[in-house]
Amino acid sequence: MTQIATAKPEKLLRLPEVENLTGLKKSSIYAGMKAGTFPHCIRLSTRAVAWPESRIATWQAQRQQAGGGRD
Repeated sequence: MTQIATAKPEKLLRLPEVENLTGLKKSSIYAGMKAGTFPHCIRLSTRAVAWPESRIATWQAQRQQAGGGRD
């Protein structure tokens, strides 16, 4: 019997989760998307969007590296 490996689908984060993780509000998130400094969302339906969790994690890691460790 052969088992088929199924990849776990990536978690999609809705806007409130993205706001909580990043500390940014909706207007800053969308302005960053427009400016190319924040990951773009994916459309789930006509009125729903989400961000892949990996895109937000990558963005956060890049921000931490760019900050030079200033905490």
